[in-house]
Amino acid sequence: MSSTEAELINRALRADSNAFASLVELYQTPVYHLCYRMMGDSGEAEDAAQETFLRAYQNLKRYDRTRSFITWLLSIAAHYCIDQIRRRRAPIVPLDVLPDEAVPDPVAGPESISTRRDSQQRMRVLLASLNSQDRAAIILRYWYDLSDEEIADSLSLTVSAVKSRLHRARRELAQLWQQQSEPQLSDRRPYEPSTL
Repeated sequence: MSSTEAELINRALRADSNAFASLVELYQTPVYHLCYRMMGDSGEAEDAAQETFLRAYQNLKRYDRTRSFITWLLSIAAHYCIDQIRRRRAPIVPLDVLPDEAVPDPVAGPESISTRRDSQQRMRVLLASLNSQDRAAIILRYWYDLSDEEIADSLSLTVSAVKSRLHRARRELAQLWQQQSEPQLSDRRPYEPSTL
């Protein structure tokens, strides 16, 4: 924890709303991105991010200073998004490309840019097909680079449950990716003997 972050938390605990506003400004982007990747809709992600910060403010006195503050915030966000996904019971909309993911390689040609965008779109669709806790574990690992212990802490799971979820989710994503990559049998021409 940086000294600036620690000072802001101390001031926020003493009911300094400006200090908490500074914490919101500091962490609004990663919280929003997690919510967006979980919810798949910018409006729902904004609502979820606002709810995350409201809950963090209301429960700041319960924040365990041995934990990373951002991990604690992402935990609140992930739990809220999981609850919302369970409540809506509607199909999950594929995730859109976030601005930081849409920046093309300046030396890449149009074909490689198109291929990369197609791959990103396929992965968003596949990611959206996972159950909400597996999706949260994958997002926390690969977008936020959290350790198994941090993910377990964030999702209120055991470390072995996190490892199991990550393994299962990676295997499922790989199988789905492979299925989409294989040419369909109906697309293949039957063997035709040559007529010489």
